[in-house]
Amino acid sequence: MTQQYVLITGGAGYIGSHCALVLLQSGYDVLVLDNCSNTYSANKDDKPESLKRVEKLAGKTLSYVYGDLSDCQKLKDVFTLYKVSCVIHCAAFKSVKESWDLPLFYYTNNVTGSLNLFHTMSECGVKNIIFSSSSTVYGDPQFLPLTEDHPTGQNCANPYGRTKFMVEEILKDLSLSDKGWKVYSLRYFNPVGAHPSGEIGEDPLGIPNNLMPVVSQVAVGKLKELAVYGDDYNTPDGTGVRDYIHIMDLAEGHTAAVSKLLTEKEDGIFKAYNLGTGSGVSVLEVVKTFEKVNKINIPYKVAPRRPGDVASSYCAVDLAKKQLGWEAKHGLDEMCRDSWNWQSKNPNGYRK
Repeated sequence: MTQQYVLITGGAGYIGSHCALVLLQSGYDVLVLDNCSNTYSANKDDKPESLKRVEKLAGKTLSYVYGDLSDCQKLKDVFTLYKVSCVIHCAAFKSVKESWDLPLFYYTNNVTGSLNLFHTMSECGVKNIIFSSSSTVYGDPQFLPLTEDHPTGQNCANPYGRTKFMVEEILKDLSLSDKGWKVYSLRYFNPVGAHPSGEIGEDPLGIPNNLMPVVSQVAVGKLKELAVYGDDYNTPDGTGVRDYIHIMDLAEGHTAAVSKLLTEKEDGIFKAYNLGTGSGVSVLEVVKTFEKVNKINIPYKVAPRRPGDVASSYCAVDLAKKQLGWEAKHGLDEMCRDSWNWQSKNPNGYRK
């Protein structure tokens, strides 16, 4: 029988590497395509350090191709050389702040790159895809908790969120026009934490934009203090409320989605699933929990609100539980513990 791969675009990054690990441990053959724009690699001809550690943890090897979604010939080569049964599309720029500063950069990479991938998949007859989407497609929530039938694309708060919405709409149109397409869109709610071993975790290149890596870098002494953007929101303590999900739960959610998608009986489908815990936690609650669990002080200062941030965002998780057989198992204490375990063992991330 020909070996069949789950291809993960952007698979050397934070989310992709944890997904690769759980997929390997679940018996899947994994192929990663990554240009290492947001993960450390000594050179393009060698596997990134994150993937070497994934292989060590799994006790199995994966296949890796250095490449970019702008390179259509490289994409064709990948699908020609490898038998791909399903694609997990994680490759995207993801900074809300940066998307305001560089919108064309984001639309080109996130939307045009996705179109290149979908064109190549269609030409090569691979039409099973799991899209790494985001809760930002919901915009400023009209009601909470957010369900999958909440309107999307209305008042998306930032260019990053609009790129995710646009790609979802493209995939919806694809599934309507060609019944061969089977699409699951996984809408993430703030992934945090790391593998409990501390071997793999979040290692953003440059200054991090997300809360937990900033807290971790303050804890390890790389940053002086945490900036809390806004303390005057209509929330219990005035700081933004989000649905944080442990990265291992998120990776398990992808594996459940792959298993379900590959046995999906319906044709021409687009299904969206929220991946979160179903409860909201404020910025200050995260800080206080991190301090309590890890017995370390996190100095912070209040800064003005950032454009594109909403007061509260958390989801309903019933659909993923019912249809994928998945639900989050790890709480905030574990998220904070595993984040610090990774950062304290790897103060410079994957760099030596």
